[in-house]
Amino acid sequence: MAAAAKPVIIIKKKSGHGGGHNGGAWKVAYADFVTAMMSLFIVLWLMNTSQKVRQAVAGYFNDPRGTAKQTGSDQSGTSENLALTENNIANLKQKIEESIRRMNDLKALQNQIQITITPEGLRIELLETKDGTFFDTGSATLNQNGREMMRMLAGQLGGIPNRISIEGHTDAQPYTSSDGYGNWELSTDRANAARRLMEDSGLRDDQVSQVRGYADQKLRVPSNPMDPSNRRISLIVQYLTVDAPPVPADKPPADKSPADKPPPAAGAPATGAPPKAETDALPRAPEKTADPGKVAGQKPPAGKVAAPVATPAAAPAGSAVTRLWHRIHRP
Repeated sequence: MAAAAKPVIIIKKKSGHGGGHNGGAWKVAYADFVTAMMSLFIVLWLMNTSQKVRQAVAGYFNDPRGTAKQTGSDQSGTSENLALTENNIANLKQKIEESIRRMNDLKALQNQIQITITPEGLRIELLETKDGTFFDTGSATLNQNGREMMRMLAGQLGGIPNRISIEGHTDAQPYTSSDGYGNWELSTDRANAARRLMEDSGLRDDQVSQVRGYADQKLRVPSNPMDPSNRRISLIVQYLTVDAPPVPADKPPADKSPADKPPPAAGAPATGAPPKAETDALPRAPEKTADPGKVAGQKPPAGKVAAPVATPAAAPAGSAVTRLWHRIHRP
């Protein structure tokens, strides 16, 4: 008898809508949720940051390639924490020179821009030519080159904590005007025009410390007062003062309390009233009426002893003061 054939069992599984690999729609929804949460936390962080940080973030997103001159748009990073001193001010000089070389419109003006390191700070001078390089001739209005240069410098200097002073200079050519407007007014107005444009382009409102107009009193070429290079604008990036200047050794600090003053040296004359302990230690001569035995040759009454004059208790025994006191009042 042939063996019985084994029955074939077929198992069919039915998959529901929630199982199996039926697509990744839920992953897209989850990614959107995570992105929305990240955006929320970024907005909350920006709301609690300073104005400088917000400007830097906005400058980066407005110009990620770093071609603009706004704070945060330069790909080399902001220089808010860079404090210029005598040791690192050469780095700023090199950075400004490289920025001028990168600007095609200002390459031809490199000879009209002088950057030097002085004891006062980094001096940036914009020299005029006969036809006018940065200002219109005889005017305090900046031309296209002047506006572009001021915006570039404001972008480089706006992130540093150092103060800046702006100077205006003219040549010795008299400025003819019917209303009395002369070189003094022209030099001051040019320096002030540079300040206004730089503050609108990146400088802080409190960063400019001085605006000075010198007219023709500080000529760049004294041998030729009419030289066009005497007409110039000077920007001085002042060194950052970290520590206060030391007090001279021959001048003690004022308003020093008596407790802080050192005690006088032995044998030195006292300045002012002596302390109470020293005053009590000095010998005092007895008053004439204190001893009744010495008044009109009378002796003190019987049974009564004249009060002795107090000896200097504070003085040490056997000291010169004590011996002098006993010699004077020896009976």
